Amino acid sequence: MIKQSIKKAFSILFILITLMAAGILSVSAAPAKLVVGTSADWPPFEWVDANNNFVGFEMDLMKIIAKMQGLELEIIDIGFDSLIPALQSGKVNLLVAGMSLTEERLAVADASNPYWSGNQGVMVREDSDLNIATALAGGYTVGAQRGTTQADWLEDNLVQKGVNIKSLELYETNDLGILDLVNKRIEVFVADTPAAEAFAKVNPIKIVGTINTEEDYVCYVRKGDPEGILPVINDSLAKLQLTSIWNNLANAYFVGDLNKISECYAKVSAMLEQDVEAYAENLAKCMIDK
Repeated sequence: MIKQSIKKAFSILFILITLMAAGILSVSAAPAKLVVGTSADWPPFEWVDANNNFVGFEMDLMKIIAKMQGLELEIIDIGFDSLIPALQSGKVNLLVAGMSLTEERLAVADASNPYWSGNQGVMVREDSDLNIATALAGGYTVGAQRGTTQADWLEDNLVQKGVNIKSLELYETNDLGILDLVNKRIEVFVADTPAAEAFAKVNPIKIVGTINTEEDYVCYVRKGDPEGILPVINDSLAKLQLTSIWNNLANAYFVGDLNKISECYAKVSAMLEQDVEAYAENLAKCMIDK
């Protein structure tokens, strides 16, 4: 009887191993640590404050999710066009950088459920007479961040189609492109609308129009999600979207004064360890109060 039970157990084990090898069944271990790769030059989603803290809507979401799930969190700042290679090499196990959902990225990585959507904002200097039509077809130098969907859009719809632009300049970070725009080295810069609005709040630039691409923002993990990260992220995002935490973070970063982030974060960041709801509420209040 014992021999038959052992034989049966080995038979079941053999079947399971065969199914896993064939890809019919898969086993994912829960993650022990989130190593987040980001490009911290993209307010209001992610940037570094005056005290070298990672701040922004997405960075706070990751801090809160890690706290909720009892996970260790490490954030690594990487150039945007190096994010996918960093994920594939194992340097990071999660990408959170305002990344749009694209077929090209899905070919090499797996994506979370969308959690935000946006278009592309076309920026010029405050004293410029350009509108969206003349900015993108009037023979001017246009800039964007390298490796982004806006860079791809400009290449596909302006450069490749022979539209009248002087040149397309690509930058490692949005900050460098904005600096060149302010200093008159380029005439136009294109970025996702939330970032464009944030840059326009703190620089002598304005948005003259929107390219309607209606992109969904997602997180990316390695193909096949070997560490079982996606269920954790998707479940946490879905729960947070139903709470005041989500609304308060949105108010803090999309409505509040981003110039106050260093002051406000220093005041309330300790609350992240004790009460994430109080943290989000007090951050929003500090950022919005005049």
